[in-house]
Amino acid sequence: MSIQIKQAKAEDNKFLAQMILQSSRAGKKDGLFDLLFDTNDDIVILEKLESLTTTISKSHCHYSNFLIAQVDGKSVGTLCSYEPRISTQEAFKTALKEIGCTDANNALEVMYSCNFDLNKRTLMFDFMEELDGFIDVGVLKALMQKSLLTARLKGYTIARTMIEIGSLENELFYKKLGFKVVEQKECELYKEKFGRVGLMLLATEF
Repeated sequence: MSIQIKQAKAEDNKFLAQMILQSSRAGKKDGLFDLLFDTNDDIVILEKLESLTTTISKSHCHYSNFLIAQVDGKSVGTLCSYEPRISTQEAFKTALKEIGCTDANNALEVMYSCNFDLNKRTLMFDFMEELDGFIDVGVLKALMQKSLLTARLKGYTIARTMIEIGSLENELFYKKLGFKVVEQKECELYKEKFGRVGLMLLATEF
């Protein structure tokens, strides 16, 4: 099976929205965007996420931060890499306002309740997802290898990601790629909303 990696474009927003929603739920009934948009209606959430990936404000959800894996021309996976100094909390709030989400303070409080003190010159990974039917065929590994190569060319030597405590499959996968747990935070507010005790910060040097 041949896997091609491409830079996402604005017209990929439907697929990106699908992968962002899948990643945010991660097996939970509610994810961040269910909370942010105050609905469990997939159609509504996906429409808003499609808009969120193409805002003027370049939040971490912006299409320009994504790589897409394709097999036989079909998009099958994504990986987002972004710079915290550019895709800041303020950029995300501005992007939400652009799509008409102006009452998100409570949801953002939950989102940032488990925040880590991130080095602004460290590259962050997020939304590493693949479609059912393409698991364990090398899609995520190919995306990660391409992302690390690009990061190295930009002068980065450390990459980080955040996953939920208890996400054993994600944790195992990242560890196979050389990531190590460097910090974890348990947050009552996060547990109350999502049923997960908190977040873990993992990092790799390359």
